Amino acid sequence: MVALGVALGLLLLFALRAHVRAGADFRFASYMGDYMVLQKEPAGAVIWGFGLSEATVTVTLCREEETIMKKVTQVPAHSNKWMVVLDPMKPGGPYEVMAQLTLGKTNLTVSVQGVLFGDVWLCSGQSNMQMTVSQIFNATQELANTEAYQSVRILSVSLNQAERELEDLADVDLPWSKPTAAENLGHGNFEYMSAVCWLFGRHLYDTLQYPVGLVSSSWGGTPIEAWSSERSLKACGVTKEGFRFIRPMTISGPSEHSVLWNAMIHPLTNMTLKGVIWYQGEANIDFNRNLYNCTFPALIEDWRQTFHLGSHRQTERRLPFGFVQLSAVLTEEESDDGFSQIRWHQTADLGYVPNPRMPNTFMAVAVDLGDRDSPFGSIHPRDKQTVAYRLHLGARAVAYGEKTLTFQGPLPEKMELWAGPGLLSLTYSQHIEVRRQDDKIFEISCCGDHQCKWLPAPMNTSSAQTLALDIRSCPGAVAALRYAWASWPCEYKQCPLYHPSSSLPAPPFVAFIADQMPGHQSKAAK
Repeated sequence: MVALGVALGLLLLFALRAHVRAGADFRFASYMGDYMVLQKEPAGAVIWGFGLSEATVTVTLCREEETIMKKVTQVPAHSNKWMVVLDPMKPGGPYEVMAQLTLGKTNLTVSVQGVLFGDVWLCSGQSNMQMTVSQIFNATQELANTEAYQSVRILSVSLNQAERELEDLADVDLPWSKPTAAENLGHGNFEYMSAVCWLFGRHLYDTLQYPVGLVSSSWGGTPIEAWSSERSLKACGVTKEGFRFIRPMTISGPSEHSVLWNAMIHPLTNMTLKGVIWYQGEANIDFNRNLYNCTFPALIEDWRQTFHLGSHRQTERRLPFGFVQLSAVLTEEESDDGFSQIRWHQTADLGYVPNPRMPNTFMAVAVDLGDRDSPFGSIHPRDKQTVAYRLHLGARAVAYGEKTLTFQGPLPEKMELWAGPGLLSLTYSQHIEVRRQDDKIFEISCCGDHQCKWLPAPMNTSSAQTLALDIRSCPGAVAALRYAWASWPCEYKQCPLYHPSSSLPAPPFVAFIADQMPGHQSKAAK
């Protein structure tokens, strides 16, 4: 009898261990949890996780004990991943999402509470996206302003890298949470939560008046190659073969190809998204800079395709994608134009977005937001409020279809050379506000004796949509014109040209005199 009792005890122990193991094998994806935001209509939100092979999984959406919908799926043989797509839901909540697994006599249940439906945005990039609210201007006031934004939910992905594409995140620094000053928005320097991401979401909420979900996945000092899939790098002729380089000072984080895409982006691609915002480029100033006009558009296209397919085509194929054009920065070499070139390459060398190579994109110009006294170095300006505001204008115009909203600063559409008075006349498509005269921010390429050099073209007279430049310093032929082509083109919010009502700065550009202007199809006159 003793032996029989021992045997029964062992059987019970094994059964208990098997049940615990089965329970550990049944779960939601690691980024799904209480207080999360799921994408609202017209798309369907994707719910997925891991379970026992060939088990049946029933996902139920409830509100106050009322069943809203049920979705049933089966874990495929030789797999442990299950997935359902919910019917499109109107914004609001809270809801409970419950998943139940059944396999033979095994019945397991997991659930998440306080779920809202709204718009979900992914925020990624390097340290300027990683900077927290505690690091920016007016931090105390911004941290105190959370009570009205409890429907803006935040999630921050842990820093991780991988040699292959991961199916799920290794960890999260901050699971889905309501915003709080001390615990998550002001957690620490370059930790969580992203200030640009949070402020962007706050602006959106003020406009939309329904829930917004923000997913931050950023790592400081990282080049675009680390965030790009092997596919997109290959499309630009960037391969791992012979990948050896002397690490530039601008790179302090992982730089190996695709390691952050693999670990910090790919695991999110089953998520249904409304859009992406991106703040990166500083790490490519001295690393594959000349390829950025390919690698950045290729990253956008690849992310769009992968999120579209990963979400069972619920994420738009032309997913709205916003980015920050690099801010002013102090450099040791006055003639260093690395930042100018990256800013230009961020637009695929067209000077504006959206454009044919970068459709459904929007850009926040930040060349006028330099911060000489930033305790984190001038490369990390503290005015993230203006950055987020300008980004949200682009999102409203591009992602939400506000056709009459001004979201871009003025670009010239026509140039005319007046040889007699020695003037170059610029005609803009928008009204311009000349805030100050500047003798150096416009430059002309002056050519003679088989060589060209850049010379200042002082600002002369102006009207509502025209500006004349003095080009008498050029004794030869004027071949090209450029604007704000410097690492530090102007002091804080003191560039010379803005749009009058929106206060959006004119973006940097370079254009050949006989070529098309950066923003329009009009030919420039000789």
